[in-house]
Amino acid sequence: MSSDTTPDGERDGDGHADSRARADGKFGRYGGQYVPEALMPAIEELTDAYERYVLENEGGFMDEFRSRLADFGGRPTPLQRADRLSERYDREVYLKREDLLHGGAHKLNNALGQVLLAKYMGKERIVAETGAGQHGTATAMAAAHLDLPCEIYMGERDTRRQRPNVFRMRINGAEVNPVTTGRGTLKEAISETMRDWATNVEDTHYVIGSVVGPHPFPAMVRDFQSVISEEAREQVQEKAGRLPDSVVACAGGGSNTMGAFAEFVGDEGTDLVAVEAGGSSLDVDEEAGVAPNSASLSTGSEGVLHGARTKLLQDRDGQIMESHSVSSGLDYAGVGPELAHLVDEGRVRAVNVDDDAALEGFHRLSQEEGIIPALETAHAFAHLHEHPEELGEVVVVNVSGRGDKDLETVLEETEQREVSNAPDLSVLSGGLGGAHGAGDADADARGGDE
Repeated sequence: MSSDTTPDGERDGDGHADSRARADGKFGRYGGQYVPEALMPAIEELTDAYERYVLENEGGFMDEFRSRLADFGGRPTPLQRADRLSERYDREVYLKREDLLHGGAHKLNNALGQVLLAKYMGKERIVAETGAGQHGTATAMAAAHLDLPCEIYMGERDTRRQRPNVFRMRINGAEVNPVTTGRGTLKEAISETMRDWATNVEDTHYVIGSVVGPHPFPAMVRDFQSVISEEAREQVQEKAGRLPDSVVACAGGGSNTMGAFAEFVGDEGTDLVAVEAGGSSLDVDEEAGVAPNSASLSTGSEGVLHGARTKLLQDRDGQIMESHSVSSGLDYAGVGPELAHLVDEGRVRAVNVDDDAALEGFHRLSQEEGIIPALETAHAFAHLHEHPEELGEVVVVNVSGRGDKDLETVLEETEQREVSNAPDLSVLSGGLGGAHGAGDADADARGGDE
């Protein structure tokens, strides 16, 4: 396996991707394998396993994966016509209900696939990062299901924002390690997990949570998540009698985005809309190293982050800036390389909505359809509300996850802002307390007794 040395002294090794990436694991000029020498053997081993088991179905791997995804995960998930939203926007609005997958989000598709792959590879330990806690929860569940010990790294700030999921991970037997470096968010959690993996490559597999990182992770995660669009493409033709005019999904790293888009990429008549977190502003203070948003596709520039060349939020010196979003799962300074490539090629349209609009989207879907969405998902519904006329007559929106995990954040943020459509939550002004059973999960996480 040949390699080139990158400007920062790390190696960009050659890999083998499927037909949508070059032999070096790149999508256009994005992607690749920008990793330390110590990780190259593990990357090569994983690339070989990805090709054999995922692409070629050696040993019936994909058959077992799909069987477990059906029996353990509860697939297929339904495509529901949103009657009230369809009436409100005067078009057919369909919801791909990934919130009904076991665990409450699309994350199980990838987590189950990777943990099963680790078993086929003979690995004895699982590590993973998490931001909103949904990927950590899905990985903990999959590891328990397949009898592998699991360790999760989560930004200390996110352990406070997502207490219910810290509790759920521990209930499923995982260790949860708060990461206190930087702002204590997803970026730092990924970095810490990569350090663990580099130290324990022989017996450990890193279940990365999004279509980010070095090849083969972006292609592999997309392939595991593509079941979303495989089902949705068939379901919408059954219900609407044709392909949709647009598919809308929120975009952070991009796992639910690529999962929702993958099987529609070849359908030129279907607009693919990635909705980023506009945060509090699209203005970036490069001197201060702060971006008050997480809109890498809209405001970022080309660089290397977590082993891949992609679009990211960085200052003039190439230092990664601190990102911001009201939703933990979108609070990331980069985006998957394939998604960056598809935006550059004009196949995917990147848009963004701010925190206030996302909160309104959260309350609107809850009140009008009886579905409490994740704050990440709420960004997609905010764009639907702001620009329905741009989306055509038949619209599919991916409901990437449910909002149980976000109830405390929504309560706090709604109290602090003027959210026009929020119900009266003053009776809960003291907080939800133990209403969802999280108890002292965040305090325990900081105590270091995992």
